[in-house]
Amino acid sequence: MGQVSASSSIAVAADPQRALEAIADYVTVRPRILSPHYRDYKVVEGGKGAGTIAEWTLQATEKRQRNVHAVVSVSDSMVTERDSNSTMVNTWTVTPEGKGSQVTLRTSWQGAGGISGIFEGIFAPLGLKKIQAEVLGNLKRELE
Repeated sequence: MGQVSASSSIAVAADPQRALEAIADYVTVRPRILSPHYRDYKVVEGGKGAGTIAEWTLQATEKRQRNVHAVVSVSDSMVTERDSNSTMVNTWTVTPEGKGSQVTLRTSWQGAGGISGIFEGIFAPLGLKKIQAEVLGNLKRELE
């Protein structure tokens, strides 16, 4: 079993603090930026920032879905979502860039072993990057 990860970035016009607040807003902003790959999204506890718990189903492919129970932590420049149902971790990192910010979304998890793990390590990041790019594009529009 190896670590599998996918990462995508986008420049946004908002300053880092505003971008981080938007990312950590699971009540208002998050539902508006999710792509159609996300189903049954709901906030279970909290809703803004650290301590928030949110759930959703990520339909990565026609046959591949994951039920996520995300527990959120926040630092100065990062929002981290740890899935209680798996080893998956989403990390949103915000850094200053010019008059705005650079937002990077990285998703990682422990992959399967054997041949299926090899295929997962090759193909899963490609599909996930497309989903990440759509969510980041929606975030950019939300912040402009």
